Amino acid sequence: MNDHMTIGIIGSGAMGAGIAQVLAVAGHPVRLLDQHAGALEKAVAGIEANLRRLVEKGQLTPDAAGLAAARLGPTTYLPDFADCELVIEAVAEDLAVKQQLFREVEPVVAPECILASNTSSLSLAAIAAACQRPERFVGLHFFNPAPLMRLVEIIPAVQTRAGLADELRALVTRWGKQPVVAQDTPGFIVNRVARPFYGEALRIMEEGLADAPTIDWALTKLGGFRMGPFALMDFIGHDVNYRVTEAVFAGFYFDPRYRPSIAQKRLLEAGYLGRKSGRGFYNYAAGAQVPAPRQDEALGHLILYRVLAMLINEAAEALALGVASRADLELAMTQGVNYPHGLLAWADALGPPRVLAWLDALYDEYHEDRYRASPLLRKLARTNQLFIPHERVAQA
Repeated sequence: MNDHMTIGIIGSGAMGAGIAQVLAVAGHPVRLLDQHAGALEKAVAGIEANLRRLVEKGQLTPDAAGLAAARLGPTTYLPDFADCELVIEAVAEDLAVKQQLFREVEPVVAPECILASNTSSLSLAAIAAACQRPERFVGLHFFNPAPLMRLVEIIPAVQTRAGLADELRALVTRWGKQPVVAQDTPGFIVNRVARPFYGEALRIMEEGLADAPTIDWALTKLGGFRMGPFALMDFIGHDVNYRVTEAVFAGFYFDPRYRPSIAQKRLLEAGYLGRKSGRGFYNYAAGAQVPAPRQDEALGHLILYRVLAMLINEAAEALALGVASRADLELAMTQGVNYPHGLLAWADALGPPRVLAWLDALYDEYHEDRYRASPLLRKLARTNQLFIPHERVAQA
């Protein structure tokens, strides 16, 4: 894979356009495909506007921006992908749609062209099964907005040829992104490990222990998270966030750890999608008042420790089941989605016995399987070991 190979992007929505911008800036000729000419025009105009803003901020030279814009090749004609060496789809999260798409792409591209999906929640093995040459298929999961978010999850399917993930890791690094490799399991790394950040916060609210502003305050001011869970769900959009939770829940055979929230579902059903619709957990209308949080540090620490224990437990389970390496789990949650600490290092700083005690207390109170401790966490707590041996861990 070379730094100037032609790359095809299918889908010119926010994600497809964002990926196209990243690749054009990195030096690749980009074919951006959409069946709707109007959508293509809007996408290209948006990319060019983003490039101008980068120039204004001094993050890109005028010449570099001009060259990046010139590398964009919008098209509604699939045969224009004939010279592509890598094709990435970024269309709707619908398995049948993605499978049919790759059936149509394969006859157009060369036999050695790599085929990739940007899916955030679907089985890569199932998508690859639609391909005549599934060994060249892989997941390349960017995060939105792609030009700003550093993380890219690389997910080999069971059919993917050996070595392809390593080749893509090197390529993604040259794009200026942070690659991590994950197994083809529901949610991959981030959308699995981060589920308790939303799910336990929603549970706390539904129980009436604290409202959304108070929970957001606790996680940001006391925990150091960049955004609170309710502000973040509103930012992502409940049409996206809730459906990812629902997909992960179903993917794990309805494990209660991932159970969706009725409160969030009702927002989705009402069309209150968050910032994009003007209302979610918060009201974004002009002049709307945001309720003040209850700045009670005792309550805030209770909220923080409850959410944090669940996050650490999920990271421990992901490590135990080989979803990703220790290093990639930590990178995904810090450099990828901006957690203040890697969850395994955070567990070591707090002490695994302490984290286990929080989880066991929750289990004793609720007797719900959602609070069962990972066997790995229990083992380390019992034997007084760390998740990241021989590494100095800063105190949390």
